[in-house]
Formats: sequence, structure tokens, C-alpha cells
Amino acid sequence: MPAAKKSHEDRAAVIKALGHPSRLLIAEALMTGEMCVCDLKDLVGADMSTVSKHLTLMREAGVLNCEKRGLNIYYSLACDCLGEFLRCVDKLACGGKKTKCC
Repeated sequence: MPAAKKSHEDRAAVIKALGHPSRLLIAEALMTGEMCVCDLKDLVGADMSTVSKHLTLMREAGVLNCEKRGLNIYYSLACDCLGEFLRCVDKLACGGKKTKCC
């Protein structure tokens, strides 16, 4: 597979991993620091199975890191610049002034 195509597929996987309201909620919550899966379940308001599927998709896309400590799994963002990216997305989503720089 050509490198450019692989790069586009990898980018699409990251965007897809953020492309659901519950996954965006998880990502935004993790911008403040790591959280246990049980806290994320309460935040999303869904059953453990659904939240686990969201977290797995995000982890496989490279958006999240996870660490098991005892019986709990803690998640954190793999990249600190997600907040900056989401601010740029907000400008686009709100129909703000179109500029080349966010």
C-alpha cells in the first residue's frame, strides 16, 4: 500500500474515533486528566459494554492510552493538542469567519 494512502487511512481512523457524540464527550473529559473506565461509564450514561466499545475504537485509532491498575483501567489522551483541534472544529461547525488559521 502506498504511504500516502496509508496515511489517509490512519487519519480517517482518528477522525472516525472522534466522530460520535459519546466519544467526543470522553475525549473532552480526558483533556482534564486520566479517568477510570467506571467514571467514563457514568459520564456517558451508557452501559459498560457500550462504553468499552467506544474506548476500544478510540484506543485502536491511537487517540487514547490505557493503563490497568489493579482491577481498574485508566484512560488518558495520547495527544495534548486535541483541545486545540476541537476549538478549530468548533469554529467550522458554528459557521464562524472562514480563515486559513484557527
